Parts: sequence; C-alpha cells; structure tokens
Amino acid sequence: MTITDVAEALGVSTTTVSRAISGKGRIGRETRQRVLDYIEKHDFQPNVIARSLAESKTYNVALLLPNSNSFVSSSFFQKCMLGISRVTSVAGYDMIVTMTEEGDEVQKVEKLVKNNKVDGIILSRVSENDKVVSYLKNSGFPFVVIGSAGDDTLLQVDHDHVAACKEMTSMLLMRGYERLALIGGSSNNIITERRLQGFTEAFAEAGKTPDKKLIFLDAEHSVITENFVLSIAEQNVDCIVCMDDAICYNVINILKKNNISVPGDVRVASFYNSSLLENNSPSITSLQFDGTVLGMAACRKLLDTLDKKEVETITLFDYEVVFKESTK
Repeated sequence: MTITDVAEALGVSTTTVSRAISGKGRIGRETRQRVLDYIEKHDFQPNVIARSLAESKTYNVALLLPNSNSFVSSSFFQKCMLGISRVTSVAGYDMIVTMTEEGDEVQKVEKLVKNNKVDGIILSRVSENDKVVSYLKNSGFPFVVIGSAGDDTLLQVDHDHVAACKEMTSMLLMRGYERLALIGGSSNNIITERRLQGFTEAFAEAGKTPDKKLIFLDAEHSVITENFVLSIAEQNVDCIVCMDDAICYNVINILKKNNISVPGDVRVASFYNSSLLENNSPSITSLQFDGTVLGMAACRKLLDTLDKKEVETITLFDYEVVFKESTK
C-alpha cells in the first residue's frame, strides 16, 4: 500500500495524506483522524523516502570515526557502534559511518550537513579546541559526543574516567605500590587529560606526589612505547599503569620480548579492559567499561534531541575496578 492507495480509498489528495502522517500543514482535525484511523486499520507503513519527504527528515544519523587502524579496530568503539545500531534499528533510523582523515574532518561534516545527508551526528572522539565541535555548535546542527568534550554545554555521554582512574590508582597506592609509571596516548585528547587527572588526584588525596619523570604521554606508536618501557625498566618502578588496552597490549609484548616478567619484575595495570587483554597470562588488572551501553545512550540522546525532548546535557556511567594476577 502506498500514500496514493490511501488517498484513493478515502477520496482525498496525496497531499492531505502526507499532511496527516507528518502532522504538518493545514488539514481538518476530522480528516486527519480519518486518515490515521485508516492507516492503523490497514497497518500502512510509509516507506522511508516518502516519510522523510513528508517530515523533512532523512532518518539517518552519522557516526564520525577517525580513519585510524588502532581506532577502528578498538573493541570499545566496535561496541559503541553495536549500541548505536541497536537503537537506530528500533527507531527506524539508519547509521552512516563516516571516516575522516586528519585535516579533512570539518569538510566531511560540512558535506553531511549542507547536503542534508543526516539528521544528527555522533562524534566518537574530540580534542582540545576541536574544529568539528566548533563548526557543529556554530551551525546549530544536532550532535552528541561520546566521551568528554571539555565543554559542559555540549551533549555528551561518557564513563566517569576521572573517578575510575583515581580509584584504581588509590588502590595501587594502598597496596604499597608508590612508584607508579604512567603511559598514555595523545596529549591532545581530552580522555588522556581526564585519566591523567584521576591519576594525579589519587596521589594528592594520599598526600603524595607522582614522579613526573615516570609519566609518559603520546605513546601512539609501538617504537615510542618500547622506548618508554625500556626507560621505565631502568628506574625500579612498582607498577606500569597503561591508559588503555592497546597501549597495555604493546607494553606486555615489549616486556616479554625483553624477558621482563609480570608481575615478578614489574606489575602492570590498564585503565581500560578489552578482548585484547582477555587471554593474557597473567590476567591483567583493569577498569571495566561498557561501550555498548555508551553507544545506546548517545544515540537515544541524539534521537530525543531531534524529537525536541528535554535531555540531560552530560550523562556519566559507572565502572568496575578488577584486580587480577598482574598486580600481585
């Protein structure tokens, strides 16, 4: 059944049927109700193109991902995508995954917006003074950030990384592991800043000060990470704390390659757990986060915004600290 079929059956124009479905335009109350009753009785489902034309919607949302192998293969963001797809499928939307290269992010987003490709955008990662965020904010286009955005006025969903990293670090300090080395990713990423904040706050609360010479950031390549690990190995540390699973995976392999045992010679912990670390021996002490829940929450928040519903600006989800063999 099409809109034309409905119009012919009721003796009205297709424009009248379209207005009844969308709720927009001038149409009598009785006529609109008659159309809606007929549609319900015959289980009429307008196709996506017709519905999008009637409602001025595309029924598409975009997920913006940086074109990075480590990022795309990350189990965390795969779970986020799963969460988003679950919500879009139920709501009658489709998810468009848009890959961006460094430097062309704004152009890609501008094309999506100006060509009316999507109704809203989910950003998977933002940095300090993010140009995409500035563009979307200035244009008034609906978007939600997965992770911390560094701007409390933006819609965002995240785990409480500051509290999580602070709690894990505090627990390591209470076990007597005071010489903690920290290896993190890009210093431009807000998530790195949040995790570092939790790490340093734990020391401050314990009345101690972390050794700045044992804090290594921008470990974005295996060669850089190996240099960091070998430097740490010479400084008699109690534990190497890694900011994420990919860094931790590299650290473990570097330690094995150099015959440095875990936890015999040095302990290891990660501020994020994933399938990368699941089968490691010894098992890795880590923080547990649920990426699927985050993806679902981000998509729901975006769709609620599109429906003009009131939404909470910042939503923080809980975490779990799991101690295992690597820090014994």
